[in-house]
Amino acid sequence: MRFVSHSTGETIALGERLGALLAEGDVIVLTGDLGAGKTQLTKGIARALGVADDVTSPTFTIQMVYAGRDFELNHFDLYRLERADELEDTGLFDVLGADGVCVIEWGEQFIDQIGDDRLDVVLTRLDDEAAPGEEPPRAIDLIPHGPRMIRRLGAALGI
Repeated sequence: MRFVSHSTGETIALGERLGALLAEGDVIVLTGDLGAGKTQLTKGIARALGVADDVTSPTFTIQMVYAGRDFELNHFDLYRLERADELEDTGLFDVLGADGVCVIEWGEQFIDQIGDDRLDVVLTRLDDEAAPGEEPPRAIDLIPHGPRMIRRLGAALGI
């Protein structure tokens, strides 16, 4: 499933639509270059979950936990990690598949450790579609893995 976002507002709005579909135990892996919109999408997910706090990328803290209306949002940024054994100290394994939703930026290099039941979201800047000096649109691809996420997205999107 591919969506195209033409602004930060559209990316946040897509995150809200996605967040409204999520349930406790869901895992989302966000992939994209710096500035692709991963944190903006997470802001929308957080808004849908009822998070009142300002959501920022946890690049230096690795994990941020936000209280939502019904459950927590665990937001990870694994950009600075290089090896799978470094995941032990992040708290990731404590929350995968547990209470709350887990959103992981830069998690694509640790897919084997994260597991098969997840939603991969790939954000790509469409630089060729923007005039010089303009912010380019983003392609946002949703790729469900595992029966839980395939059922959830399929039912929500009518596929």
